[in-house]
Parts: sequence; structure tokens; C-alpha cells
Amino acid sequence: MIISEFVKLYEEFCPKELSEVGDPVGLQIGSLKNEVKKILVTLDVREQTVEEAKRVGADLILAKHPIIFTPLSNLTDLDSQEKIVMDLVVAGISVYTSHTNIDIVLGGINDYFASKLGLTNVTFLLENGMGRVGDLPEEISLQDFIDQAKKIFHQERFRIVSYNHDLTRSIHRVAICGGAGSKFWKDALAKGADLFITADVFYHVGHDICSTSLTVLDPGHYMEHLFVPLVTEKLDSIIFEHQLAVKAIKSIENTNPFYDI
Repeated sequence: MIISEFVKLYEEFCPKELSEVGDPVGLQIGSLKNEVKKILVTLDVREQTVEEAKRVGADLILAKHPIIFTPLSNLTDLDSQEKIVMDLVVAGISVYTSHTNIDIVLGGINDYFASKLGLTNVTFLLENGMGRVGDLPEEISLQDFIDQAKKIFHQERFRIVSYNHDLTRSIHRVAICGGAGSKFWKDALAKGADLFITADVFYHVGHDICSTSLTVLDPGHYMEHLFVPLVTEKLDSIIFEHQLAVKAIKSIENTNPFYDI
């Protein structure tokens, strides 16, 4: 099949129109007329994922984070980001990104997070569909919740944003927004959340949060690596339903730029 045929099927699940204004989603590198037989699903397009795509023979990379956020003024091997783009073009590998639309869409990454956390009575955090908020089946301690969340997100530690360091306190209502969603902390508080999970909380925003009853867990932006199993599962479903001669492959490369020691 060609990329345009694949895009049509994928966008029935995750329309580009759901994305925030100005968000660079859709085909970023390549041609809609190119043939696709193998799709590598990854969170980020970095040097190691380009090499992985070559290694597994992928024609198309489906990533959450756009490889091109701002227009390129040059295309040379003198800049690391430009070189990644050049390597993809030379290798004939196309790139399609699914960014804020996969955050917002029903069945997207925030619903996936909510399901993994076992939330019930789940509703939108924002009216546009960004983020989710729901209830735990029963109250549990903050410590027990953190222990479960670490397993879900495959991370050894979280940052806790709170002046209250009592890990025995009860948690019942939880809001979540994948990626850098700290600007939505007031929405989480307004929806009655005891706890808000999101990434990239700034220092002074943390102070503002600490002056309220809300506790924030910041697992880091790499929390969104769960995009990979979610979208691979969705592609497998599309491939099976339409009997496509295409294979979806989960990236196994770690693109987290931060390493805890």
C-alpha cells in the first residue's frame, strides 16, 4: 500500500483536525505516494531511531513528537537536527507525526493512561479533550499509588510537587495529562483532583501548586513512551481489519534525554 492509503485509515482513528492550532502533525518527511511495508512506531525521531528504522527495514516512522517543530533555514550536516532529517531523506524513510491529536482523541494516549491507572468515571480535563480526570476504585495511600504508577510508566522515581510529604495520605481522584501539561493544574484542581500527573513542572509553577491542596507527580516527559505500545496495538488492529500487507514494529530505543544517578 502507499502512505496516503495508510494515512487515511490511521486518521479515521486520530484525525489531524483534533490537533492544537499550529501543531505540526501529519506527514513531515517523504511522499504520500511512497510505498509502505514496515512502520516503526516511536516517541521521538532521534539518531538512534533513524538507525533502528534502517536496521528493521522501515519505510515509515510514526512518531508522537514532530521532528520539525519550526521551519528549517538550512539542510546540512553541520547541525545535528538537520542531519537527522537529511539521513531520513537519503534513506528514503518517511516520517508521520501524531502529536496533540493523539492526546485529545478518544482512545488516545490520555485515555490509555487513565485505563492503565484503573480510573473510573473518566471525563475530559479540558473542554477540548486534553487530559483526563477520574476516580480510583477505592482510596489508597499516596505511597501505594506511586508504587503502582512507577510500574505503569516503567520509571524508578517521580518528582512530587507538594509541601505535604506525608505519603500515607489518601488519594481518590486523579487527573492526568501526558507531556508538559503543568499549565492545566488549575483545571485539575477545579475538577476536584487530589493528584495531577503531568511532566515538566517549572519551579515557580511548583510554588503555586504547593499553595493549594493539589499534589502533582512529575514523571518526566518520557512518560509518553507509552505512545509506542498504544499506537502499535492500534495499527495491528487496523492491519488485521483491512488485511494489509504492512507490519507495525515497536521501537526499542530509549530516547529519554535524562538519566538518573
